[in-house]
Amino acid sequence: MASILIIRSDVGAPPVVRGASAPTFELSRLRMSDAEAESAMALSSQLGRVVLINFWATWCEPCEREMPAMERLYQALAGEQFELIAVAIDDNEAEVRAFQERYQLSFPMLLDPAQAVYGEYQTMGVPESLLVDRDGRIVERYVGPREWDATSYVDRIRELIGGSRQVPSPNAF
Repeated sequence: MASILIIRSDVGAPPVVRGASAPTFELSRLRMSDAEAESAMALSSQLGRVVLINFWATWCEPCEREMPAMERLYQALAGEQFELIAVAIDDNEAEVRAFQERYQLSFPMLLDPAQAVYGEYQTMGVPESLLVDRDGRIVERYVGPREWDATSYVDRIRELIGGSRQVPSPNAF
């Protein structure tokens, strides 16, 4: 019987689970017109705020269903220490822009056409959302659409906003 000696093994990225630091990213922000200059948004710029990161696509019917509730959540928490970031995995910016205009969505839309951030967050499909606390740690992972403006979600986010802030770990964002 032959034996195999494994000298080195790639264990892969650590799991993106509750309590782990949210993987950092910087993505292009959706331009509202072809004339508008490119801009980017980094997750690290949100440290100190509660962040809901939503992975979605224009062709995803459940994503489309939850977007109006996401807009209502965003409007309800405007001005508080909260940010909602929608990460589109589409490869056509014009389709994402048309979707945003059709639903009058005012929260930041970021583009991930190569699905690099989508993969780094170890997502299983769309829609999928992660709630990140003010210290950059993942609090919850939500697979599938939600009624984001339901009292339970609004109250949970407000609870995180009001929570005491600890010194972030060196790996936060």
